[in-house]
Amino acid sequence: MNVDHEPALAAFRTALDDFAGVAEGLTDLELMAASPCTGWTAGDVIVHVHLGLQEMLLGLVTLTDEKPGTDAATYWRSTPRADEEDQLAAMRFIRLLASSYRRPSAAVRHLLPTATGVRAAADRLEPGAVRFQGHVLPTGDFLATWAVELAVHQLDLARDLPVPPPPPAALRLARETVEALAGAAAPADWPDDVVVLLGAGRVEADARQRAEAPALAGRLPVLG
Repeated sequence: MNVDHEPALAAFRTALDDFAGVAEGLTDLELMAASPCTGWTAGDVIVHVHLGLQEMLLGLVTLTDEKPGTDAATYWRSTPRADEEDQLAAMRFIRLLASSYRRPSAAVRHLLPTATGVRAAADRLEPGAVRFQGHVLPTGDFLATWAVELAVHQLDLARDLPVPPPPPAALRLARETVEALAGAAAPADWPDDVVVLLGAGRVEADARQRAEAPALAGRLPVLG
């Protein structure tokens, strides 16, 4: 799955701006609401995204002439799934880091300048390829993976909160990524957010969905 640089950049920018705006609008009490991520509050999700954006900066400044070997879909298969002990350690790390802030909203204030810096760096990124997490990706595919990441986590914030859906371009990229990884398309009448939540393992396919798309449902979740 390859995504051209300009549409990927546009999807990433709107996804980042939306996520930052949503986070900034949440109160301390809302940031303590539960999320679909086991053991995490909405505030914990924001801390996780902040760490990811800091890591993303490394890719934005690491252009390479090497031939890409990973694309917008295979990136999600490139890291082996952690075992239960490693997953627990990662979940607890985010919880501990989030709890170090005096108030949940302080984590949002910490996120916002990073988001601004990442956006500026993405705007200056020239089309080509980048090295990231030991892989080489076309710049469009790299930006697309982060549009997907932000879309998924904006859906996470919406579990118990009146949060708007992610921007359509990012949500569509997330749906296309799920379908590419599963090797099967969802029915056209399934909303994008439903496909993404299923693909990310936030919800399980019900009997009707399994009957309508057995090939897809049998391969989910696919987003780590």
